[in-house]
Amino acid sequence: MTKRRSGWRRGLGLLVGGTLLLACGEGADSDLSPLARRGKAVYTTNCTACHASDPNLSGGLGPDVANASIELLEARVLRAEYPPGYTPKRDSSAMVALPHLEKDIPALHAYLAEMAK
Repeated sequence: MTKRRSGWRRGLGLLVGGTLLLACGEGADSDLSPLARRGKAVYTTNCTACHASDPNLSGGLGPDVANASIELLEARVLRAEYPPGYTPKRDSSAMVALPHLEKDIPALHAYLAEMAK
């Protein structure tokens, strides 16, 4: 006969197990600076719909963006254009300006720089 855990013990087990899973998932982020961790959140929320979740890889619509210069990020993210003299990796005009991310450009730049292989 199997013994069932009481409600609070089952809940405690789920809480501890969930906490361990969250802690394990943070391992990769612990190598990032605090600014880059913020940049990762910005990237994950705003960029991965078109760019790959790994910025070293090309996405469905957008190219790899690891190690993108701050000038490129400001031009593409804030104004949906390229800096003077820049040759795009893809000939596309799918990206729209995201001016609400202006204050997050330094964090995004830090993340993409730290993720470059």
